[in-house]
Amino acid sequence: MARAVGARGRAAPCGRWWRGALLAFAAWTAGWVLAAALLLRVHPSVLSERCTDENSRRILTALCQDYRGGWLTGALCEDLCVAGELLYQRCLYYERGKKVLQAQWRGRPVVLKSKREAFSSFPPLGPLEEDTRPGAPGIPEAELLLMVAGEVKNTLGLELPNNSMGPLWPARRGPGWRQQLASAWSLLQQEEYVYFSLLPDLSRHVLPVLGSCGHFYAVEYLAAGSPHHRALFPLDEAASRAGQAQAISHIALSFLDMVSHFDSDFSHRLHLCDVKPENFAIRRDFTVVAIDADMAFFEPKMREILEQNCTGDEDCNFFDCFSKCDLRVNKCGAQRVNNNLQVICDKIFRHWFSSTHRSPAISPQLRLQLRQAVQECADPGGPSGNAWRASSSVFWKLRWLLQAMLKELQGMKQ
Repeated sequence: MARAVGARGRAAPCGRWWRGALLAFAAWTAGWVLAAALLLRVHPSVLSERCTDENSRRILTALCQDYRGGWLTGALCEDLCVAGELLYQRCLYYERGKKVLQAQWRGRPVVLKSKREAFSSFPPLGPLEEDTRPGAPGIPEAELLLMVAGEVKNTLGLELPNNSMGPLWPARRGPGWRQQLASAWSLLQQEEYVYFSLLPDLSRHVLPVLGSCGHFYAVEYLAAGSPHHRALFPLDEAASRAGQAQAISHIALSFLDMVSHFDSDFSHRLHLCDVKPENFAIRRDFTVVAIDADMAFFEPKMREILEQNCTGDEDCNFFDCFSKCDLRVNKCGAQRVNNNLQVICDKIFRHWFSSTHRSPAISPQLRLQLRQAVQECADPGGPSGNAWRASSSVFWKLRWLLQAMLKELQGMKQ
């Protein structure tokens, strides 16, 4: 009997251990199930949306059904839905609801984009919905322009004069005018579309819109950069190391030109808050072009985004755009403390000029000066310095060094 009691005494801790282990496993499993449920609630596309040809063709088929049903219109609808002149080729990516597809338009490669999949998912233009009854008076032009200006201000944070609304709004009433208004309104709710419609005349570093159909708009196809490319962007792999270094010098100078344009060519500074190779492309003449502007903001909108509650500086970081937390009022400052040049130096130039990559055509002294300048650019003024003032100085230093690099490389060819 004593032996049996002893056996039960030894077995009891083992049973408690197993019960504890099972409870812990159940809690761990429940935690992952809850996390997955929350993820799917916030991002329902995680499992349901895959960037496939089947999904992409289905999206374009629905777009054409809405066109034939008289819900939407656009200059590209006929070519896409009837004439077969705009042909789907492949899915490029889906991201946070945005759909980006490659197509061929009359022999020209283009990209079709929309912030959302379905035309019906965009909030409609209110007065257009109310003006459906027979005999209802038309919507006054002044009222429409006021609503457009309000939507642009909401999107960009800017107040634009009426005479600058031309690229965004159908000017004439006539057949299909309601469909034109509904389509234009869906496009106005997409920040990137507004940028690409208004800015190309002001800067060669922005893609122009080629046309639209409903809520989808087309831009020129350019091969995007990628961290998988040795030089971040697709360059001629057969070129000599000196040839590739020369191309990188041209591209780096174009990045500096873009920074200068975005800082001073518009009524407000344009902030880039998502700097990575995938968001830029390079033309044949080495011009850098911003091909994804979803995270670009003019100064008024930037200040609105940054000015949030905080308990520390880390709460004031909006992707690549940083502010500082004022602990006296627990509020992020509205002023951005870093800048476009600083982030480009950190995320693009470091890869070229601060790595083990060497070009035998560049003198060791120039390599060292470039490496030091890029380091200074990525951290201008130090933790307590004035980043904007320091960047102005390093901008011209980098420009001079890159021009000197080009001169050395060109001298090698002669």
